[in-house]
Amino acid sequence: PSKELKPCKHIVLHMHQVIFNGSNSANTTGAAVTSPVGLGHFAFGQVFIFDNPMTKDQNLLSPPAARAQGFYFYHMKTVPSAWMTFTLVFNSTEHKGTINVMGSNFIPAKTRYLSVVGGTGDFFMTRGILEIEEDGVVPFVYFRLKMDIKLYECY
Repeated sequence: PSKELKPCKHIVLHMHQVIFNGSNSANTTGAAVTSPVGLGHFAFGQVFIFDNPMTKDQNLLSPPAARAQGFYFYHMKTVPSAWMTFTLVFNSTEHKGTINVMGSNFIPAKTRYLSVVGGTGDFFMTRGILEIEEDGVVPFVYFRLKMDIKLYECY
């Protein structure tokens, strides 16, 4: 008989990325560090780095609950898809530590899943799943992702 697993910890956060456009360096949280290689129409080969605030609500100006620090690169020529790896860094009275995340973000899908592959502090050696839904977009300027984090190994 199959038994449905329940997460030992559940956190919902919103990741905000303000994309560098050449003149907004004070507010930028993400920037391209390479150019697309010109194969296909979906920025194939382009790499972005980011240090994005994570808030408990959809408001970019809310106090950050964590920061998402990492990079992604576009890895498909025929559809938009980004391979992501990042660390959620928590440093508050509620949580201290990190959650490490990686996987393929197939952008056309309404809901996408990345693997939680480890952590430190309050999240020591954790494992789980991070569910992503697009939550707001201004093309080439800003995007917000709702991240539903379910941890299944908590120590």
